[in-house]
Amino acid sequence: MASVNRVFAARLAGLGVLGPDGESLGRVRDVVISISIVRQQPRVLGLVVELLSRRRIFVPILRVTAIEPQAVTLNTANLSLRRFAQRPGEVLVLGQVLDTRVRVNDPELPQLQAVDVVVVDLAIEPVRSRDWMVTRVAVRNHRRLGRRTTVHVVDWQNVHGLTPSALAMPGQDVAQLLHQFEDQRPIEVADAIRELPTKRRNEVVNALDDERLADVLQELPEDDQTQLLMQLTTERAADVLEAMDPDDAADLLGVLNPNEAEVLLARMDPEDSDPVRRLLQHSPDTAGGLMTSEPVVVAPDTTVAEALARVRDPDLTPALSSLVFVVRPPTATPTGRYLGCVHLQRLLREPPASLVSGMVDKDLPSLTPDSSLAAVTRYFAAYNLVCGPVVDDETHLLGAVTVDDVLDHLLPHDWRERTDEPELDPAP
Repeated sequence: MASVNRVFAARLAGLGVLGPDGESLGRVRDVVISISIVRQQPRVLGLVVELLSRRRIFVPILRVTAIEPQAVTLNTANLSLRRFAQRPGEVLVLGQVLDTRVRVNDPELPQLQAVDVVVVDLAIEPVRSRDWMVTRVAVRNHRRLGRRTTVHVVDWQNVHGLTPSALAMPGQDVAQLLHQFEDQRPIEVADAIRELPTKRRNEVVNALDDERLADVLQELPEDDQTQLLMQLTTERAADVLEAMDPDDAADLLGVLNPNEAEVLLARMDPEDSDPVRRLLQHSPDTAGGLMTSEPVVVAPDTTVAEALARVRDPDLTPALSSLVFVVRPPTATPTGRYLGCVHLQRLLREPPASLVSGMVDKDLPSLTPDSSLAAVTRYFAAYNLVCGPVVDDETHLLGAVTVDDVLDHLLPHDWRERTDEPELDPAP
């Protein structure tokens, strides 16, 4: 994501923040990380940026495309102007972590054993395409009068004392509840949230980051979705909708008052709102209304290795990763001419350097945007699929329907709330 592999967070303070066209947006004032009540590697959530108007806002780390010695560059200039407010579980590096007393247990630094040292900086690094983590901690002994002390950089695992209680983080009761949710699936968190008292439920919703809240919101019944969304500020609601899958965002906006939906769409980044607007043009019980506009799409000259790399995206559902769609450029939906698809099993059998153009399945029929729910269901059953392409009359790929969206519409309207069926036991 960035042009460097390791960044020391304190050195970002005061750096200019640029938009995608090089325009000045403000300056970095702090780095926001998450620290759990158990020892888990801290994750970078984003930056506190002071705009030219002197308002301080939060910029998610996913908005950052490059961190260079002179400036931080974002992938969009359309930012939420909601004033930054620290949530439970969030830690400010400059405001809370620096100068914190910790202990170091590093076999290579015996001189620091059982000695209180202070944190002078945190090193952050990209570990996956979408995540930055705290990997190193710079520490030093207490400075003695008239003397400078040596700075040591150690692995974060060897540092003890970076805990919520030591950092005096706000909202610890909620933070402990969030910790219980950390390893749970979104639907499990959604079920737990529905059982909370209203006050605590609102506290948890306010404390969840936008992506996690988006995942949980998608698993709630329709009435609960709208209730929780409308309790958010307009700016935050738009941020959460941007983090949702376009088809789920369209489903949620489709049940709102049209005026309320338009206000939220107008606040969203056009890159996120445009596909949602296209989906809202279709009836919810058709392939066009069921589809996602973000399937795996590649050009004919893509190699098998490149296609498999796309399929490995951890944000993809198993159903979406089962088919790779091949089109003429552009590859963003609505695409250029749709050529066919390649099944995941076929990709796994072919040499990595082979081109997908040589293995395209051109015989698999496509769905149309107007295909009914019953027609989509028969399509999946007839061709033993869990994902299918939606193509318009001019052979543009518009998106793909997955079996989970079909089941969501086939099940009773209140299936998420029903408790009369036996619960499923988790796999041993």
